[in-house]
Amino acid sequence: MANGWLATQYEKHVLPTLLDFACGMKPLRMQREKVVPKAHGKVLEIGIGTGLNMRFYDSKKVKSVLGLDPAMQMHRLARRRIQQAGLDVQLLGLSASSIPLDDHSIDTIVMTYTLCSIEDPVPALREMRRVLKPEGKLLFCEHGIAPDAKVASLQNRLQPVWGKLAGGCHLNRDIPALLNEAGFKTEQLEASYVPGPKVFTFNYWGQAYSEQ
Repeated sequence: MANGWLATQYEKHVLPTLLDFACGMKPLRMQREKVVPKAHGKVLEIGIGTGLNMRFYDSKKVKSVLGLDPAMQMHRLARRRIQQAGLDVQLLGLSASSIPLDDHSIDTIVMTYTLCSIEDPVPALREMRRVLKPEGKLLFCEHGIAPDAKVASLQNRLQPVWGKLAGGCHLNRDIPALLNEAGFKTEQLEASYVPGPKVFTFNYWGQAYSEQ
């Protein structure tokens, strides 16, 4: 029982602050800045977390933002950043596995450092594809499996422990392969290490659209 209580306290009170700090570091801020300002119209942000993307939205282009995240403990920090951004934002404590929106109702989906922690990523991506308009775009930046065999091997070895410490984060997901499996076609796809330990920092970013 003590271990269960400690785990709950860690997830509620410690993990949000740790993730906010880690995901807000300069290399990741620079990655967000590459993709988030491209959002326009009615936006769905998957895994809004603590609201780190709020500062990068262009209020002249964005009509509204619907932020999904089942981790309700993150919303306190997100609300503060939403107020500062001055955007029309609605928070929903739901996962991407069942998005409460009509088909083809979203202009832009934004997903930054989120796919790593979705338990079943392909069905969630298919849900995103369902709600995205035919001409809409999925903007993403994610970390994932490295191309170097030694780094990838270390990612695989660390994963069982890392996932428990980091809220279910996966170090070793093949982001382009997951997008492709869900029916997205990537364009302007870029990939490289960002500053930091290689095991954590191989990034994929760009945009994707739904293959009709």
